[in-house]
Amino acid sequence: MDTIVIPKTEYRRLRREADAYKKMAGDLNALILHDSVSEAVDDFKKTGLYTDEFINDLETGLRRSSYARAKKR
Repeated sequence: MDTIVIPKTEYRRLRREADAYKKMAGDLNALILHDSVSEAVDDFKKTGLYTDEFINDLETGLRRSSYARAKKR
């Protein structure tokens, strides 16, 4: 493993930027995910391209995922 040494002030600046980016990305994802799980599943059903088994698995997965948790905020 390679070691890189940087001044503590530079590390703190990079850490703040990384934390700000993570927060911004999380906030942006929450804005993008505007459909409820039911609406998302209905959109898949309407296409007629997916089996009932897939639709059931999709709904189960979405309800257990961070997608559903983001909708509760």
